[in-house]
Amino acid sequence: MSEPVERNLGIQPLDAILTGLGLGNHDLVAASPQPLTHKAVQRARKGRRLTPHMQRRIAEALLRAAASAGRAPETPWTPRELFSY
Repeated sequence: MSEPVERNLGIQPLDAILTGLGLGNHDLVAASPQPLTHKAVQRARKGRRLTPHMQRRIAEALLRAAASAGRAPETPWTPRELFSY
């Protein structure tokens, strides 16, 4: 019998970035051009394992939300920088 996959991986770097920028879950949902739910953003912040596609979606929404707040980084965040798994 194989070992179960750990799904809850603790608070992610995404959470610290959002807090540092003064952005909330709703800011990402509102800025996303693709469907994104508050629940998905909350799961991403708390460390619930997401698919690579959803990680890219959240990274894109974060970039758009930061840009609209006037705090866009010089280089866009990658999922590798936002998630520790």
